Amino acid sequence: MVSTVTDEPAENPSASPRPGYGQLLRTRGAWTFLLPGFAARQPFAMLTISIVLLVQHTTGSYGAAGAAAAATGVSMALFAPYSGRLADRYGQRAVLIPGVLVHTVSGLSLTALALAHAPLWVLFLVAVPTGASVPQVGPMVRARWGVKLQGSPLMTTAAAFESVTDELTFVFGPLLATALCTAVTPAAGLVTEAALTLVGGLLFAAQKSTQPSVSAESGHARVKHASALSVPGVRVLVATFLGIGSVFGGMQVSLAAFTESIGEPGLNGVLYGVFAAGNMLSGVICGAIAWKVAPQRRLVVGYAALALAASALWTAHSVLLLAALGLLVGMCIAPSLITGYTLVESLVPAGARTEAFTWLTGAVALGQAAAVTVSGQLEDRLWDGAGFLVPMAGTVLALVTLVALRSRLVAQHRNRTVARGVGHRVPVTVD
Repeated sequence: MVSTVTDEPAENPSASPRPGYGQLLRTRGAWTFLLPGFAARQPFAMLTISIVLLVQHTTGSYGAAGAAAAATGVSMALFAPYSGRLADRYGQRAVLIPGVLVHTVSGLSLTALALAHAPLWVLFLVAVPTGASVPQVGPMVRARWGVKLQGSPLMTTAAAFESVTDELTFVFGPLLATALCTAVTPAAGLVTEAALTLVGGLLFAAQKSTQPSVSAESGHARVKHASALSVPGVRVLVATFLGIGSVFGGMQVSLAAFTESIGEPGLNGVLYGVFAAGNMLSGVICGAIAWKVAPQRRLVVGYAALALAASALWTAHSVLLLAALGLLVGMCIAPSLITGYTLVESLVPAGARTEAFTWLTGAVALGQAAAVTVSGQLEDRLWDGAGFLVPMAGTVLALVTLVALRSRLVAQHRNRTVARGVGHRVPVTVD
């Protein structure tokens, strides 16, 4: 049996049998990274819908708009894990600052080129660095919670809180982007997204005291950690989160097409806000429950409910019915997200968790990118609302994968890590 030795006791006692949000938010130093982290997350929720609305306005095609947004999503999905690995190795600040600057310049360039009616292939070229440089603030915040709450039962509460925070951005982000693009100018969404990225990202990067330490040295060389993707359970979670991404992408394009078809484009942000509000509400409830059911089982049951709800979206032909179904789908997403992020804590060594979190957020982005592409093509070629078939297909396929490989979500602790001071870890073998 291996114990973990640290230089100081955990900052958060586990005296409460039901750790709550109040106890979590009293964690020393938490607000110093939570507030700027929330500001820096807003652009993530605005980016895809802003690109879709701008490019659709300049080209008249949802297929072209979805493809441009997909190029951004794919590049983010491919580069996010690499960004997380660099953050684990060199520190979050070293990755954030250049990334924020590149993203701001790329986003503004994409806006200018779209307004100038540049060829679609040119938009694709600029969309790649725009997506690749998206700040991975959510995984970085989760990694900071891991440092603050090491060994505490509050980790599940923190995972729920982060999911709620993510969904709060998906309530305000699409609403803000849609309002700006429809009431001001189609370019206003991307311009605001770039400005928020610059300000929020730099403020978050300035919080050096709470970022995970990167001074891990063992003897004369740095301890090398295997990639988080080498953990079988992480690969299962990646497939699961791809399905969740298909819901986000399919909803964004299909809601925009639906509301335009009925002559009420302003309702797009409202309907997506209802969907995100359901996600946020269930996240709050999920985090307040002291779960006795194993997380692996919770994930399977919750995901089955998500696939069932998503399979009904394409049948909606009225605003009220679509809002009700969107609310239900949203309420099914948060439990799966929260449980997936919680499982990372038991499956992945501390030194690779930022990378693991970015693999999951990258999977959501990749699923979203594929979904906006396919949904856009379906909306252009078939009937209004045909894009809602994508969330159904994505979640059903992911559910089949999850059920078949659920045994890999059980941690196999053959190797553990002994901590010798903050950021100093030496791998040892469990007898």
